[in-house]
This record gives sequence, C-alpha cells and structure tokens, in this order.
Amino acid sequence: MNPIQPRKIQKEEVFEFEFSVCTLVTNIPEYQEMRESFLTSGFTADICEYVYIDNGVQNCFDAYAGLNRFLREAKGKYVILCHQDILLKQHQISDLRERIREVENLDRKWAIIANAGGVNLKYTAMHLIQGSGNVLNEEYLPLQTKTVDENFIVVKNEANLALSADLEGFHLYGTDICLIADILGYTAYIVDFKLIHKSDGNADKGFYQLQKKLINKYNRALRSRFIGSTITRFYISGNKIISFLGNTGFILFVARQYYKFFKPKKGYYSKV
Repeated sequence: MNPIQPRKIQKEEVFEFEFSVCTLVTNIPEYQEMRESFLTSGFTADICEYVYIDNGVQNCFDAYAGLNRFLREAKGKYVILCHQDILLKQHQISDLRERIREVENLDRKWAIIANAGGVNLKYTAMHLIQGSGNVLNEEYLPLQTKTVDENFIVVKNEANLALSADLEGFHLYGTDICLIADILGYTAYIVDFKLIHKSDGNADKGFYQLQKKLINKYNRALRSRFIGSTITRFYISGNKIISFLGNTGFILFVARQYYKFFKPKKGYYSKV
C-alpha cells in the first residue's frame, strides 16, 4: 500500500482562471449575446471560464442557491456574478483589472466590487447605462458601499463568501452578500466599470416579500446573546452599554441560573 502523502498548503493561492463569469439563464440567445460582449471585451477562454445555470424550462435554482453553487465551483481568482441582460460596450477587461488594482491598493480587505449600490440610508451610487438609455454617472469612485446591485458583482474568490442558506428567491442577494462580507470583516466598493443593463429594475411583490424575510433573518442573526465556550462565558451585543452590563459577573450568574432551570441540556438533544 502506498504511503499517504500530505499536501502542503502554500501561502499564495493559485486559481485556474483569472475570472469566472457566472450567470443564471432563462433566455439562451440573450445570454449568448452577453457572453459575446464579454469575449469581445477581452474576457477570452484562456483566462476566463463561463459557468451558467439553465433556468429556461423551470427554475432549477433560485438566486441564493444558484449563486452559492457558483461560488463553490468557480475556479477563477475573481468571480463575476452577473445578469444575462448586460452588455459590455464601454469598458474592457483592462479597465476591470485597473479597478481591481485601485481598490486593492486602497483596501486589502475588499471582497466585492460592483457598478451600483446603496452607500448608506440616504445615498445610492449608480454607474451604468440603463435599458431605457438613461446614462448614470457617479462622480465619486471608487466608493465604499453597504449594498450592491445584482446586475454585475465581482467577488474575490479567496474571501470565501456565500449567500444565506435560509433565504430564497431572486431579489436582494446583493444586499445579503454584502452583509455576510461585513460580518466576516470584508468591504464592498462601487467602481468605474460601466456597462449596459437592459433592465431598469423590477421591485415587484416578490421583492417586498423577500425584503421582510431578509429583515427577519438578520434581526435574528444579529441578536444580542449569551455565549458559552468550553472555558469561558460572555455576552455579545451591538450596543456597547448593554454589552458591558451583560458581561458583569452578576448578570452572567443570573443568566446561568436561567439556563439551568429553564433550558436544560437535554432540551438540545435531537432524537433521530
């Protein structure tokens, strides 16, 4: 029997491609037009892979499950998650490379760049050409953002990002992945990479239903809570005052008594 040869992890990650262009497809001719615009703009097969999910006949994957599959399987250093209804006309691969270099020099912890998003509660940044022909120009770029629009998202593969497993649908996944990135310690930016997006957006009934689910999900995910490890106990909260009080000896003692009498260990036992 051959002896087991352990594999040593090198410091620098090696990727098979520079870019992975990943798309959920419902219209094959439109996707082919999109892909041709990428090829013409320098995203050639020697440095890029094109990965798609065929949702033409039926929805095999919703956006959350589908993009998670892309992120798991993509072999590119940078993973482009994009709509089938975009066209590259204004900028080339050299422009995207330059935008990546700019952000990398500015912030080594970046994980996401895009062409549109919500900077904060008041300001959005839009840098693209809409299907109506409306040209949107953002003056201040690159611009750190809290959310990104889903038409064109570039994810740094080494950041190892994923979308929420407890959400599904076709809206707000750009917001979700930015929230995940922020929790993991990464940042997102809007950059000067302009393209044509044939749609002006569609905030339908499903959008607002998913918005409620996303709010509920993060209300729970970001809740204050007591934490117990094998050797220590503490309290975490987004409020510094509550966090301070929760980590006092008296409060931790009271909380332990609550768990002792009302949340016994056997209550966590899962019967198969």
